[in-house]
Amino acid sequence: MLVCFKFDGYSTSARQNAYAFFAALQFTICHYTSLTNMEKSDRIIPAKEPIYLEGPRSRGYELMFAWKVFREFITGFRTLHFVGPCITVFGSARFNEDHPHYQSAREFGGRIARMGLTTMTGGGPGVMEAANRGAFEQGGSSVGCNIKLPFEQKPNSYVQTSITFEHFFVRKTLMIKYSYAFIIMPGGFGTMDEFFETLTMVQTKTLVQFPIVLFGKVYYRELWEYMEYMSQQGTISKEDLSLVMLTDSTDEAMEHIRTFIKKNYKVGPPKRLWLLFEKRKK
Repeated sequence: MLVCFKFDGYSTSARQNAYAFFAALQFTICHYTSLTNMEKSDRIIPAKEPIYLEGPRSRGYELMFAWKVFREFITGFRTLHFVGPCITVFGSARFNEDHPHYQSAREFGGRIARMGLTTMTGGGPGVMEAANRGAFEQGGSSVGCNIKLPFEQKPNSYVQTSITFEHFFVRKTLMIKYSYAFIIMPGGFGTMDEFFETLTMVQTKTLVQFPIVLFGKVYYRELWEYMEYMSQQGTISKEDLSLVMLTDSTDEAMEHIRTFIKKNYKVGPPKRLWLLFEKRKK
């Protein structure tokens, strides 16, 4: 795509600034065009268009946005209602099969399956794939809640129930809603977001208290030290630290989760209603 402009009658400096601006604009347009022309056959999950800063839009636009969010929630409810009580494993998508954190997540998935619970993840590669894989290999239930991103994204091959969300906040809400414990493996910004939102909801008693396991003492050492520093400064209470278990042991983590669930919860399968076209499980 080539765009041409004329700036006759302007000062030299004005022309130079204008040329620089439109050169940058042309590069952005060409770069975006090249991204949108990627091979569609490679996209298992369609890419989400990047959204830049948006202020208020028309009332019609906002109404349609609210409707899309509502529809996404309903689809999530219908898909996840019968997957059974879950333990959610959060963590990085960037660890390969040979990484120790991948192996730990795989073990967690298998242990969750042997407890008779469902393993829920973000449905992608890395830690998410490992946890789903561990559950799959043990004959347990495995769920993936994927997300549309501006770049390539595909679900891992070990999920039995898969759903793809457009909005992060819908995805995160449903992953929390159907879980009875949370295992936070090493991860990046997304994992930190999921960890701290879950922790905040438990801390503020928006959620009934659930076990939260922070796995990886070396990886999370500085984070834990900073949380202790926050406690010393009075921005959180000392008791808030007890809401999280920091450990390197899968045995310790699973025993903590098992004890808490056995003591506090009794979960039965929800009834299926034929009026809502909910088929009986075979």
